[in-house]
Amino acid sequence: MTKAAAARKLAAAALYGGGGVSALGAGIYGVLVAEAKLARRTIGEANDVPPNSTGWYGRGRPGPAIRIALLGDSSAAGYGVERVEETPGALIASGVARHADRRVYLKEVCVVGARSSDLAAQIDRALPIEPEVVLIMIGGNDVTHTVLPSQSVRYLSEAVRRLTAASAKVVVGTCPDLGTIQPIAPPLRQVARTWSRRLAAAQTIATIEEGGRTVSLGSVLGPEFAAAPGVLFGPDRFHPSAAGYRACANVLLPSVLAALDEAPVEEITLEAYRGEGVLPISRAAVQAVNEPGTELGGTEVAGRRAGVRGLWVELRHRRRRPQVAAEAPDEHEAVGSVDQSPK
Repeated sequence: MTKAAAARKLAAAALYGGGGVSALGAGIYGVLVAEAKLARRTIGEANDVPPNSTGWYGRGRPGPAIRIALLGDSSAAGYGVERVEETPGALIASGVARHADRRVYLKEVCVVGARSSDLAAQIDRALPIEPEVVLIMIGGNDVTHTVLPSQSVRYLSEAVRRLTAASAKVVVGTCPDLGTIQPIAPPLRQVARTWSRRLAAAQTIATIEEGGRTVSLGSVLGPEFAAAPGVLFGPDRFHPSAAGYRACANVLLPSVLAALDEAPVEEITLEAYRGEGVLPISRAAVQAVNEPGTELGGTEVAGRRAGVRGLWVELRHRRRRPQVAAEAPDEHEAVGSVDQSPK
């Protein structure tokens, strides 16, 4: 079975009720269950509470404020850092405020240890602000807790469907490549790499089916981390360090800005010389996994969303934005602010 076919089969199993184990094999799944328990003991439990990045960003910039919700697990929350300015939420919100020249209100509802099944509860907490953009980072705990990929993708699909129905633009940072995590020993490391990459491809297909866009995070926990684990991994060698979270935010920020229609003029059209183009979704999903930092979003060809090989998608390599110094959020707006309060 080709990688594209495997991703398509896994996504179909999730969306239409199949089991999903066959994508990797029942025997390998049994190895995962046993080895994952050992890996979790080696990594340890994530008991610390990271700084919460909820609040106002972009001091002195005009309103009305852009409303962003951040959902996901410990890596989305910034587990392991001590200062709120080092969290992904603060980094992304500060970047959006700077590049869009607008006030930003960020609502972070991430939960340490969260899996895809926890997204529904997080959405309940996020929707009251009526977010314009929702950023989701989920999947790593599904792999290390050996949740069936079909189940993981089904929960994500339901989450994206619910958010788009609420008129939110959805950006999903897909499951990173867990094959570089040092506490995960062979053979689980090799299996985790295969599992996480196929999950990322299936997350891509499911997200785009429901109207969202995805960004591959393989590079953030892939070659860059493997080359400099002491710099980009935190003390537990599983979660990113402050430098790692900056790398993650740098990958995600251009796509969040694009979802807000704040992409630069030069990114309006696809640039073939940069490897951008329109592809069938299953082929594009696998290519994105192998080319981390790739953004995929649905499109039309001759007025049709799909061809004989499934949905059409735009494959993009967004230009990285200059990094800005993250600010700590204001918990409350100053008295007299005009039209900047969350809904």
